[in-house]
Amino acid sequence: MPALTTAELDDLLDTRGVLARIGTVDADGLPRVLPLWFIRDGERICFTPRSPAVIWHNIRRDPRVGISIDEEAAPYRKCTLQGVVEVLHAPGEDDAWRDLYRAIAGRYVPKEAADAYVDGTIDQPRALCAISLSSPSTRVSTWRMPLAGEDPAGIWHHRYYVPGTTLRGRTA
Repeated sequence: MPALTTAELDDLLDTRGVLARIGTVDADGLPRVLPLWFIRDGERICFTPRSPAVIWHNIRRDPRVGISIDEEAAPYRKCTLQGVVEVLHAPGEDDAWRDLYRAIAGRYVPKEAADAYVDGTIDQPRALCAISLSSPSTRVSTWRMPLAGEDPAGIWHHRYYVPGTTLRGRTA
């Protein structure tokens, strides 16, 4: 599958309504994946776990995460990240970054609803967390389905074909 161009990745990360799915590990070792709202802030993906949330406790215990961001319609652009979460603001420091919180909410619901949501939960402390897109310790993978005019054999990466089988008329 073709990797996303920089412009395609920028567009995906800036598309309103696209959810991230974050994977953390619970205290008992079981994986936990949940959808969450996010915003790209420069070279960081920012998100806001609530202080009582299991993922916040998981991140505090082990800041290594996996994040998947994808779209539901063709060409099915996808981005996965594996890296270490940076806590930009601990719960209780919400006033320092509330405008960013409003911007995050505004990516998913109309402005009036975003303001009502933020104002209605203003007494519920959240952390502001981020994962860097450009850190050498972050692994970023992107891909999408081949577009018109591109080689349709690119639907899968070559490593997924069993050796000796055909790859749309080519031997893997």
